[in-house]
This record gives sequence, structure tokens and C-alpha cells, in this order.
Amino acid sequence: MSGIFVRKPLDSLLAEAHQEGEHTLRRALNVTNLVALGIGAIIGAGIFVLTGSAAAQYAGPAIVLSFVLAGFGCVFAGLCYAEFASMIPIAGSAYTYGYATLGELFAWIIGWDLILEYAFGAATVASGWSANVFQFLQRIGISLPPQFAATPGTKLVLFEGLWRPSGTLGAEAAAKGINLATLPQATGSFNIIAFLAICLVTLVLVIGIKESATLNTIIVFIKVGTVLVFIAVAASYLIAHPDVAMKNWHPFIPQNLGEFGKFGYSGIGRGAAVIFFAYIGFDAVSTAAQEAKNPQKDMPMGILGSLAICTVLYIVTAGLLTGVTSYTTLNVAAPVAVGMAATGVRWGEYLVLIGSILGLSTVMLVMLLGQSRVFYSMSRDGLLPAWAGKVHPRFRTPYVSSITVGIFVAIFASLIPIGILGELVSIGTLLAFVIVCAGVWILRRNQPDIARPFKTPMVPFVPIMGILVSLYLMASLPFDTWLRLIIWLIIGLGIYFGYGRHHSKVRLALKKN
Repeated sequence: MSGIFVRKPLDSLLAEAHQEGEHTLRRALNVTNLVALGIGAIIGAGIFVLTGSAAAQYAGPAIVLSFVLAGFGCVFAGLCYAEFASMIPIAGSAYTYGYATLGELFAWIIGWDLILEYAFGAATVASGWSANVFQFLQRIGISLPPQFAATPGTKLVLFEGLWRPSGTLGAEAAAKGINLATLPQATGSFNIIAFLAICLVTLVLVIGIKESATLNTIIVFIKVGTVLVFIAVAASYLIAHPDVAMKNWHPFIPQNLGEFGKFGYSGIGRGAAVIFFAYIGFDAVSTAAQEAKNPQKDMPMGILGSLAICTVLYIVTAGLLTGVTSYTTLNVAAPVAVGMAATGVRWGEYLVLIGSILGLSTVMLVMLLGQSRVFYSMSRDGLLPAWAGKVHPRFRTPYVSSITVGIFVAIFASLIPIGILGELVSIGTLLAFVIVCAGVWILRRNQPDIARPFKTPMVPFVPIMGILVSLYLMASLPFDTWLRLIIWLIIGLGIYFGYGRHHSKVRLALKKN
């Protein structure tokens, strides 16, 4: 059993980082691409989907404090990621870092957890993307059967000319004196829009990393511009109507409803844990380390730069969104569009919907990119079958793992509700952060003299704080989410002990020696 804690030598990792040839990943990304990858993943579901639902269900206007808390935890984790990414520029992110510091079993656990994180993350975003596309098509007069625009069992209502989930309309319908039972009804059966979205993104990823990164960079500029337009319009509206802000921001921290996580101070923690999904982006940057031109310098800038830019945008947007409209109306798939509609700027509503669609597209792209790179790394180490690590001789991408992941994620996105997906991704992300922070601390103690192009400051304070904040946010998530994570990890351990440990290249090399 002691062999399951064998560590992958740093020399071996660094040798892999310098390999060249048609069976290796192409180093094609500069610092702009990396920052854009981070922003592409971070600015997406957090602003365009989850901000509204977290405010409506958990924190109210204090969702601003939830973003501050989540960003606070991310600073510590981001610094730890930056040290590892510059020191070990290998695809695989926290999986690779765990293998080098904590041993094979922990590496497997975090790798399996990252599969959960990225796969369900992409599925969550695809579900939000579908809702935005469906709403946009309805607004321009294109009608699709509502049954094929939502996951099975989702109840839809034709409300004010638009098909919308009935569970998100309670407060709005009551305020307008409308009885939802009297309106046309439909039930979702298969989210074909989300399914096709994942298939299209998978095709882009198979064609090439440079092409994917270029497309991502272009769309990132568009969607950041969209967010800035919303900030400008909403800020102007609130300056002209300060009474609206005072009404919607009061009470800033709604009274707890008698249940942990339902508003009050515990609701701020629950909100932070749920929207933590939004910060998965800088983790995704680290998965592209083996495709960066100058990883020692550019990886820390990509991780920390994207984190800083996005945290500021999140906090400002959340504050303005809950200012222009009551948080009770925001439990919808397109909350920023609702906020823009509240300002009366009709063209802005369409702009935000288009920006949301484009923005969520890049998040799907980066999530699936990260997932396939984790698969690739685990396969190269022998913990997964060799087919998962095959690189296309022309495109130089892990095409088999990209296609395999794409198929499963497309199915998840079309069948599983977004709320369950989002919470699963958050707990998976937080677990990854705990292991990365612990890995930096352990490696500093065990191998203090290793060359570190970027050094995390104030060790062990920074890693310990990263661990504590992440554990606190994990504790804020409901028991059902923990249960799903535990079941997922048990399945993963079964695969590891049944296949992975018998084919581990590190263990086999150790036996030969």
C-alpha cells in the first residue's frame, strides 16, 4: 500500500515540459492569450448566470460581500497556483502539483475531482448559454419548442410572451398579480441547445490550441465590453434614481429565514461558496502551462492578472445589479439582462444577451480545454488508458480525450439541472484549491532549494489561509452536494485501485529500480 503514495520526481516533470515533437502539445500561447483564457473562464457564468440566483436565494444585496469573500480566498489560492505553474509548466494543473508533492493517491483524487470540476463546469455553463440563446431567439421572434430548451422535468410557463422556468417567476408574478396556473405550461425533456453548443466547442478544441485561444481572445474583448456597458448604464441610472438603489439595497443583509445559508451572515458564506464556481478560470489557466511559450514568466501573470481584473468586475457588477432591481427578481438564467431591462435601455438588454451568449461560449471552451488536458496528463502517467493521451499528429491536440469529454458533457448539460451542476463544480474547485495550497507548503518544507521562478509570499501564512477559506466555503455548501462529491470520489477510487495503480508508470519505474 505504501506505493500508492509514491511521488512523481520533479526531474521527470521538468523533462516532460521540454519534450518536443508531433506527439506533444504545441507551445503557442503568450501572456495575452493566458490572461484572456483566465478572463474567458472567469467572466461568464458567475456574472451572467449565478450572480442572480445566489443573490435571490442566499445573500440578497450582500452578494457583493460574497464576491469579496470568494475573491479573498482566491488570492491565497492564486498565489499558490502561480508558484506551481511557473515551477512545473506541465498540463494537468492541481493533479500534476499533487503528484509531485502529496503522492499518487492524492494526485488521483484531485485529478478525478478536476474531471468533476471541469466537466460539470462546462455542463453548467452550457445550460446557462442555452437559456440565454433561447431567450434571445424568442425576443427576435424565432420560436423553438420549449420542451427542447430545458432539462427533463423543468416546468416552463409562457410569461409575458416568453417561455421561462416557473420556479423563477414566483415573486415577479405575485408583484404583478398574475396567477401562473392560468398561463400556458410546458415541461422540459431534453436541452438540445446545450447539447449542440458543447459539440460545437469540442470541434473548435480539436482543430487546435492556437485557433481556440485566438477565438477566445476576440470574444473576451467583446464580453468584457458588454460588462463595462452594463456597468456604465446601471451606474448612470442609479445616479439619476438614487431612491431606487436605496429601496433595493435595503436591507443590505436580509434577515435569516431560520435555515443555515438562507440569508443573514450564513447566506453570505453560502453565496460565496456557490459563486466560487465563477473563479474556476485561473485554475484552467494552469492546465495550459505546457502550451505556454514562456511559462516561467507568463503563467503567474496569466493567473493573477485574470483573477485581479475579474474580481473587480464581479464586485462592481453585483452591486449595481442588486441596485437597479430587487434581488428577489434575479433567480433567472439571464439576470444581467433583467437588470438592464430595469434601467429602461432596451437596446442594452439585447446587447447584454448577445454578450452573455458570447461570454458563456468562451467559458465552455476553457472548461473543456482544461478537462481534456487533465485527461491527457493522467493518461501519460498510466493512470488512465493510453487512448486518452493520444495527440493528433496535425492539430497537436489531445483529440480523443476532447471528443470523449465533449460527448459526456453534452449529455450532462442536456439532462441535469443547472443548480445541482453549479454546486458540484464549486465544491470540486474548492477541494482543488485546498490540495494546491497544501502542496506549496509541503514542497517548501521538503525541498526548499528548488528553483522557483515565482515564489508565493508569506509561506506558510498564505497557503494556510487558502486552505482555511476554502474549507469554510466547502462547509457552507449543503449536505447533498457533499454526498454527491463523496460518491464521485468513491467511484474514482474504484477505478484507481482497479486500473490506475496497476498501470502507473511511476510505480512501474520504481519496481524496475
